[in-house]
Amino acid sequence: LSTATLTYDSLRFGEIEDFPETSEPVWILGQQFSALTEKDEILADVTSRLWFTYRKNFQPIGGTGPTSDTGWGCMLRCGQMILGQALICRHLGRDWRWSPGQRQRAEYINILNAFIDKKDSYYSIHQIAQMGVGEGKSIGQWYGPNTVAQVLKKLAVFDSWSRLAVHVAMDNTVVIEEIKRLCMPWLDFDRGACAVSEEPREMNGDLEGACALAEEETALWKPLVLLIPLRLGLSDINEAYIEPLKMVYLWFSTDYINAKCYMAVYCVLNGDELIYLDPHTTQPAVDPNEDEQFPDDSYHCQHPPCRMHICELDPSIAAGFFCQTEDDFDDWCAQIRKVSNCRGLPMFELVDSQPSHLITADVLNLTPDFSDSDRLERFFDSEDEEFEILSL
Repeated sequence: LSTATLTYDSLRFGEIEDFPETSEPVWILGQQFSALTEKDEILADVTSRLWFTYRKNFQPIGGTGPTSDTGWGCMLRCGQMILGQALICRHLGRDWRWSPGQRQRAEYINILNAFIDKKDSYYSIHQIAQMGVGEGKSIGQWYGPNTVAQVLKKLAVFDSWSRLAVHVAMDNTVVIEEIKRLCMPWLDFDRGACAVSEEPREMNGDLEGACALAEEETALWKPLVLLIPLRLGLSDINEAYIEPLKMVYLWFSTDYINAKCYMAVYCVLNGDELIYLDPHTTQPAVDPNEDEQFPDDSYHCQHPPCRMHICELDPSIAAGFFCQTEDDFDDWCAQIRKVSNCRGLPMFELVDSQPSHLITADVLNLTPDFSDSDRLERFFDSEDEEFEILSL
């Protein structure tokens, strides 16, 4: 991997092909552009995505560990990019744009601080690497997409500001009831989809305050980040999956992580092409100053993005979706069912409740100590396969 690692200057000022002029519409994260008349808008949109790359000279991970993630942290950085986009949508909205040299909104600074390379940032390389130890990955070891998904799921629990619900679907099956339980845990689903628990919780002895909070919570939905590990072919992607994949992309705000030959890149789908941000460049670590302002230019890719054809996707992928509200999720379910009825093969199954055929730990003869990550690793993360993560 070291031979594939670029410096920031060589990447930024190297010979990178400009975005092609085409009469076909360009779709980026659910928004449509014209490459003939809106090239500047396209590049501004891509530049506004958070770009996380290898870094060097940060605090040692775990106090005595590595001070750079060059050569092993690309999938971790792509995991940061997929979650960073979810946080942008969560706090700033899909239409937010980054402008270099301007003082940024407080929400943006909070988001970026969550990924700064230091041990106390929610989603830092330090936190991801150390949480991965509990998933059987030593610090400095390359991750598969499922490990990253499981680690981000665990770290998101501590982010009380964003209140994200990260769900990793198992066995190519999305269970609606499981997700609604996760995103609305205060509802009593055993008594009906709209039933609310009648047992108020005391808050420091204040029963009335607890009731008021419970009433407020019933109107809330924890924003959902849904990750679905998939296999769309054997050695190459099955062409029967390409049209459903493209149709899902057009309907939703979609981004991708592509990991191939132990090298990961972060992508969005545009027609038959993938537009991607490559983390394989090493930049110096950045520390914010006392008022938490810092130069953020290196967190945005300010050159035309790289591209690959959709057929170059490896068949082992993980698709990801962000749903800000319950209505967004209900709409997602309706659209996914439409895609399933169109030509091509359905990429995954969408069901109301857990089907009896869904694989459980008992079927796999796993002990209760095995995590979801262990099960996913067994099915998807073998060391001689290549992987992509797709976030839709």
